[in-house]
Amino acid sequence: MTVILRLTGVYHADGGLIGELRYVTQKLVGRGHCELCDVTHRGIRAKPEWDAWVRSLPVPYDLVHLNERSAEVREFSDGLTPCVLAHTDRGLRLVLDRAALARTAGDVSVYAAALSQGVRDAGLTWPDDRSSAAHGDR
Repeated sequence: MTVILRLTGVYHADGGLIGELRYVTQKLVGRGHCELCDVTHRGIRAKPEWDAWVRSLPVPYDLVHLNERSAEVREFSDGLTPCVLAHTDRGLRLVLDRAALARTAGDVSVYAAALSQGVRDAGLTWPDDRSSAAHGDR
């Protein structure tokens, strides 16, 4: 199986002050939404349960906005955002798409289970056994 080296969650919004203001404005008028934002944030702050869960992971987890993506992530994720990607020694793999993120309804525990399932469905594995407990497999 292919081992995950790190994860990248890609928001469906630009970062920076202007990008954040644009997102909030679009969300308020019903024209913009990012399912990954619903998982990671409550208002303008990161959810404490999100931060705790990320610290429990056996790999680094980066969150990036559209305008913050590396060339590799941008090329792979164009048209797929929001999404979660796994970096492996065999390249990038899609782990969660927009529909999977939407099914979590912003719940970190549901997200953790969905990510675990997405990893299995993609034929990937975590670098060590600690991940089972971190992802709700037990």
